[in-house]
Amino acid sequence: MVGIMELPNLNLRHVGIFVSDIDVMSSFYKSVLGFTQTDRGEVRGGQVVFLTRDPLSHHQLVMETGRPIGAGPGLGVQQISFQVATLGDLRQMYKIVSQRNDVTTIQTIDHGNSWSLYFRDPEINRIEVYLDTPWHISQPYSEPLDLLQTDEIIYETTLKKLTSYGEVKPFEAWSNELSKTIFSNLS
Repeated sequence: MVGIMELPNLNLRHVGIFVSDIDVMSSFYKSVLGFTQTDRGEVRGGQVVFLTRDPLSHHQLVMETGRPIGAGPGLGVQQISFQVATLGDLRQMYKIVSQRNDVTTIQTIDHGNSWSLYFRDPEINRIEVYLDTPWHISQPYSEPLDLLQTDEIIYETTLKKLTSYGEVKPFEAWSNELSKTIFSNLS
């Protein structure tokens, strides 16, 4: 068992769910619960929608197609996500999960908006531990992440890829725009 002193501070930041009808579900969460859509796209042969009510979070809820119609409760969780404060914390979590025999499917991904570590728990639930980057880019975006690199090289590599990929904004500018949209949707 990992000692509590070894763990970085983990903050629950968003949940991912599989849905059967992404248009119905995203409309429900927007109209009933006041979420704002921040991005939509294709991933793994299906559709994905990102929703938030927090202008400091790209998404608090992510929905992905793939849930079989008629599936019962408990079959829709796509992932549980925890935020850390530094790349060092992300590296520490990678070290911890890499040493376990009951963790599978370990992946490190650069999402442009975040640097993420994904893995499966003993019952194959998907867990994400991530750190926000200082930038925003439309999602989905996925590139390999090498946590063996220094912080400086990771920052430089991500920014270089983002600049060649598409419109990249400082996170603060994107967050200010989103704040205006969220508050206008709630009024």
